[in-house]
Amino acid sequence: MHNGASTSETPIPPADESTAGNAGLDTEFHRGLGLFDATMVVVGSMIGSGIFIVPATMAGQLGSPGWLLVAWLITGVLTVSAALSYGELAAMMPQAGGQYLYLREAFSPLLGFLYGWTLFLVIQTGFIAAVAVAFARFAGTLWPIISEEKYLLGPWHLTPGYALSLSTAQLVGMLMILFLTATNVCGLRYGKLVQNLFTVAKTGALLGLIGVGLILGWNAEAVSANFGDLWTPRGKLTDLGGGLTAATAFGLFVALCESQTGSLFSSDA
Repeated sequence: MHNGASTSETPIPPADESTAGNAGLDTEFHRGLGLFDATMVVVGSMIGSGIFIVPATMAGQLGSPGWLLVAWLITGVLTVSAALSYGELAAMMPQAGGQYLYLREAFSPLLGFLYGWTLFLVIQTGFIAAVAVAFARFAGTLWPIISEEKYLLGPWHLTPGYALSLSTAQLVGMLMILFLTATNVCGLRYGKLVQNLFTVAKTGALLGLIGVGLILGWNAEAVSANFGDLWTPRGKLTDLGGGLTAATAFGLFVALCESQTGSLFSSDA
């Protein structure tokens, strides 16, 4: 007896175990950054720890307001050249990948591959560590307990000239890295909120410092002290490189790329 059931029913294939567990996961690439968010990412990347650390060192070495301004002017021109270059490249290749993509298309997939792993293992990790150290150093000016001389563990001298230790400054730096890592893991919405808040805060701090300087320096004595002897260097002009180390190398390389974009990347080349 068939009980009214058809014997030609199509068999249901078994569920694919590789996709069954991902049925509820959203793995698509989301474009969740608006104009303000993207601007804050760029501004936050450019305004790092260097602007708070380097000027005092440069001013002490040069001793000349004029040459100090020239150093920053040159750096600014190189930075604008780099920004125009990346804008050109991004417009021609609107894909994810950044410098990896540009190196791959300009030279070879091998160079793009090597750059990607170098960025992951050396460049970005070293930059993150440097910024964490700078953050802990500045935090120590507010809270003296945060210091490279206040050890929580050690130091244990392993070899002559090398010791293993953990200071309060190192701990603060590591905690900051963990906090920012967790921020990125939480997703784009939370990450861009933290990025925007931090960028607005440090940009506001810089604008506040500029405003205080203009207010306090708006008198004849301050103007004479700062601009009365504008171009006489009291340090070494070779110290001009203090403001142009990473920025100069980066800017010169990308400025060279800018002059080659027509032949390398142009659609009508």
